[in-house]
Amino acid sequence: MKLILAQEVEGLGAPGDIVEVKDGYGRNYLVPRGLAIGWTRGAEKQILTIKRARDARAIQGKEHASEVKNQLEQLAVKLDVKAGDTGRLFGAVTPADVAAAIKSAGGPLVEKRAIAIATPIKSTGKHQVSVQLHPEVAATVKLEVVAA
Repeated sequence: MKLILAQEVEGLGAPGDIVEVKDGYGRNYLVPRGLAIGWTRGAEKQILTIKRARDARAIQGKEHASEVKNQLEQLAVKLDVKAGDTGRLFGAVTPADVAAAIKSAGGPLVEKRAIAIATPIKSTGKHQVSVQLHPEVAATVKLEVVAA
């Protein structure tokens, strides 16, 4: 079965890659979970245009990733969230919240998929979040979560 990956699948490929998989794996796992779509000539052309646009926005090379890493590590990111009197959050901080906080703090645009939160952030205080900028370059962002 020929599929186009919609998201990164470990051991298979990156978004936009055209892969050949066994019928059952594609039909029962990849497609229902939204990890892949069926391959057609039209879909392939659409994916190619999306890839070109993503490549234009993406971090170009290891040197550029190192520059962005320095910017992120110098940044003081503050995130206002709803919290109770004890400092416990109503919910948890998501990678999308962190990406928005980085941008509002004057940092570079970071994709939420590149942000890894080791343990769920469910309390106010200072936390560290990892941002994978390049396969060989990762930045550690200091995040201060405060009650709104």
